[in-house]
Amino acid sequence: MHAVEPPSGRPLTLYGVAIDSRLLIGTARFPSPQVMSDAVRAACASVVTVSVRREAARAHTGQHFFELIKAITTAQMARELFATDWIKLEVIGNDDTLQPDLFGLVEAAAALTREGFKVFPYTTEDLVAAERLLGAGCEVLMPWAAPIGTGQGLANPYALRSLRRYFADVPLIIDAGIGAPSHAAAAMEMGYDAVLLNTAVAAAADPVRMARAFAAAIAAGRTAFEAGLMPRRDMAAPSTPVAGTPFFDLERPR
Repeated sequence: MHAVEPPSGRPLTLYGVAIDSRLLIGTARFPSPQVMSDAVRAACASVVTVSVRREAARAHTGQHFFELIKAITTAQMARELFATDWIKLEVIGNDDTLQPDLFGLVEAAAALTREGFKVFPYTTEDLVAAERLLGAGCEVLMPWAAPIGTGQGLANPYALRSLRRYFADVPLIIDAGIGAPSHAAAAMEMGYDAVLLNTAVAAAADPVRMARAFAAAIAAGRTAFEAGLMPRRDMAAPSTPVAGTPFFDLERPR
């Protein structure tokens, strides 16, 4: 992961670093390097992710010592290449859904933390996995909204709200599954701290304009959360007082 100059605004702190923009953006699948560069600027993204390798764990990750060594070696290569100890960690357990292998993820996160890395783990909305990742030394969690590249949006809003409320003081970044600016705004209205995007911008007909749209949506969602959204009600509630309001009995024409 490589930080770029953030715009002014209310900062978010990740591993002790103040990040002004709450939109993080990936660099894959853009039609050209120039379009990618323009989209990153349009998004005013504070952090850009660069993929080095996705580790596939499958089952029994804990027994595969050399797979863990490979993950650590890849992270060390990334640290040397990009001059940063920030690492986004993906350990994939299912090839069809790209769902994280939570067991392998916790083990790899603990090993990388011991090596001095600041780990950003790609995880699910599972509360137990979140506890284990924090115990492994992670200070940031990156739960998915839906499987990578699906564009489904917030597939399990109840679980995402629970995760946000349960870990109120932990930076939570939505990673994967966001397909539209409205999805990103909804996540920010829940109180999530940031959103990481790639496909939704890179695969758009106009990536630069889409990046700008996402930046606006995330800013609006965060502002709405901070302003305080009105609570949902099961019954109607008038916006003006009912008492003393005249009612007119309109007679049907005969």
